Amino acid sequence: PLSAQCLHCPTPGIPRPADGKPNLKAPAPRTADGKPDLSGMWHPETNAYRFDVVQDLKDESIFRPAAEAIFLQRVKDFRRQDPVTNCLPGGPTEMVNSTYRMIQSPSVIGLLYEGGMGRYRQIYMDGRKLPNDPNPTWMGYSVGHWEGDTLVVESNGFNDRTWLDRAGHPHSESLRVKETFRRTDFGHMQFQITLDDPETFTKPLTISLGVNYDADTDMLESVCNESDRNRVHMIATQNEGIKLSAATLAKYAGQYEYKSGSRTVAGFMGMHQKVTLIDGVLFLNALPMIPQSETKFESTGSYAEFTLRPDGSVKQLVLGQTEGDTFYDPVR
Repeated sequence: PLSAQCLHCPTPGIPRPADGKPNLKAPAPRTADGKPDLSGMWHPETNAYRFDVVQDLKDESIFRPAAEAIFLQRVKDFRRQDPVTNCLPGGPTEMVNSTYRMIQSPSVIGLLYEGGMGRYRQIYMDGRKLPNDPNPTWMGYSVGHWEGDTLVVESNGFNDRTWLDRAGHPHSESLRVKETFRRTDFGHMQFQITLDDPETFTKPLTISLGVNYDADTDMLESVCNESDRNRVHMIATQNEGIKLSAATLAKYAGQYEYKSGSRTVAGFMGMHQKVTLIDGVLFLNALPMIPQSETKFESTGSYAEFTLRPDGSVKQLVLGQTEGDTFYDPVR
């Protein structure tokens, strides 16, 4: 039983007005030594980077040819070697996409990741340096320091068995990660992460996003069990679906932005979508789209359907999951 995980217990120490609701715009708390107190449960405003670590057009060619080849092979294999699917740690991707609890002390800051199957990080604040030749680990080694009210964290020592996203973008053991955390008020924090891996990228990749405080809730246990027993079911190759002409596929390529519909699906898939045509295969961000009809496609993230105008041009992209449909308009 998970009786210790109370989902409706008021979090102590939260500023509350007369109605009892958390005042997330109250000033950020500070520790006894005057530093910002980052303790608490936090979740990213979006986890769209879960399926594609590259969300910006200017960065779409950032991967070196060898890294791009690894990614395309993983797509061809329908990502059956995904570490998370195989009950292995997510690695750096958890830093961007997961809900986590921060536990702060002057000498070390701990991060516990929900859904990370017991994953945690220790950020040492005692002035030590990163190891020069670390033994590669799943979550790396982290040291931190304060620059004013901003926590700066540097990490190295990652093994190359994890992926940068669930789509299959790789990294090498040369990966270095720099993160900054700045709590702007009680309920909001600005987070930035820079991935620097000369063997994988032509330049460092930086992601910035907001992180929000989770009040009056708790973390849930997550256990990945019996993956070896299910491995036999993860050997299929990509279903090619029906055949569509290059002209039909090409008209769907472009940029789309959220218009209406399920905010839950939009939060999971992203507020902006990039559809590209590569070697005869249509991709939604980094996920292959398998045609089921001229306008309907399947993907591992969601199903997709394009609605057309009388002249045959794209009117809207609809992404759907069990939570509902989300509508995206083409960007002109």
